[in-house]
Amino acid sequence: MQANFKSSLAAVLVHEGGYVNDPRDPGGATNKGITHRTYASYLARNKMPSTDVKHITDAEVASIYRNQYWSKVMGDDLPSGVDYAVFDFAVNSGPARAAKFLQKIVGVNADGVIGLQTLKAVQAMDAGEIVATLCTNRLAWLKRLKHWDAFGRGWERRVLAVSNKAGRMVRSMPSGSMDSTPAHGKADGPITTTAAIQDALKDPKAIGGAVAVAAPAASTILTGDGPIQWAIGGVLVLAAIGVAFWLWRRGREE
Repeated sequence: MQANFKSSLAAVLVHEGGYVNDPRDPGGATNKGITHRTYASYLARNKMPSTDVKHITDAEVASIYRNQYWSKVMGDDLPSGVDYAVFDFAVNSGPARAAKFLQKIVGVNADGVIGLQTLKAVQAMDAGEIVATLCTNRLAWLKRLKHWDAFGRGWERRVLAVSNKAGRMVRSMPSGSMDSTPAHGKADGPITTTAAIQDALKDPKAIGGAVAVAAPAASTILTGDGPIQWAIGGVLVLAAIGVAFWLWRRGREE
């Protein structure tokens, strides 16, 4: 969600910290999670003089994170909680890898580029389940890296913190919101025919449509004097019920 970028960035920066130049870190010198190489590329693209990553400004940090990480994983279009979990993964391990992990969870081609197909699959799945699975898979992958012995404890704390915060974000969304659950997901439960008809009969549009179809049916039945007329009337009555049900479902979707 677009409104979640600032809070998600603040949460990411808690884990990234300030200036670090650990020789064991393959990313080299970083400040607020931005590597010197990434910062140098940012300055070059914007035709700004080169300087050490120690001097990066808050505005530059926000711009880099939004354009090179948040937007790359379509953060504005992901459900609340999923956006933060994928964003943090992208910052820590690259947008393409985070996207592939997400795509594998929702069952689409894992090409590392989040598009309409991925977003549709995400919306069709429970956001809480996505967050939990993503963080579990992310941690399992980190444990296989050769740098786990040096950084594993911090990585594990980070992933667990992300899982907890993202889970709270999912749970804080209004019930039935399209940003946290699919429009007609498992939470809706099965709709029985009896319940559907009962609800349809409470809908004025459904009733009006049913009456429009049922009127000729009633006329056919009352004036007919043979099995053919009765059969036609019965079919029209069933059609009336079908129209009522269709209008009711359409109203629910709107």
